[in-house]
Amino acid sequence: MSAPAEHVGTVAVRVRYFAGARAAAGVPEETVRVAKPDGQVVTAADVIAAAQQLHDEKLARVLPACSFLLDGVAVRDRGVTVPDGADLDVLPPFAGG
Repeated sequence: MSAPAEHVGTVAVRVRYFAGARAAAGVPEETVRVAKPDGQVVTAADVIAAAQQLHDEKLARVLPACSFLLDGVAVRDRGVTVPDGADLDVLPPFAGG
């Protein structure tokens, strides 16, 4: 007899928006839930796509120029695994002097 299949779960990630990304999203932060199919992982790319789907085209225009921090560490590979309860910071390019 085989073991029962696990149900598809979700990974909850706190997404925090800064500067222009905050203006585009219309919120400073939100919890984004991403489906986690059995045996699969949720990646930064999955979280970013899910966040984009929650908003209109304003955020979609800003995201390609953004950099991201996953629990305070720069995301260089959007295929990085995102654990449940993680923080993903969305940082648009900053100007200043």
